[in-house]
Amino acid sequence: MSTKFVSLIIILALAFLLFGHHRLRNIGTDLAEAIKNFRKGLKDSEQQNRDDNN
Repeated sequence: MSTKFVSLIIILALAFLLFGHHRLRNIGTDLAEAIKNFRKGLKDSEQQNRDDNN
């Protein structure tokens, strides 16, 4: 195993111990929703720029 992989496993284990599975799941869900809304905002902004240029 590479050192990076072992380091990643250790970090994930510590995060699991600190936050627990329920809180980590909520963080993951919130992060996914934030990324989704960010992409939607970019798409809407690009569409608005196209409409303004025409």
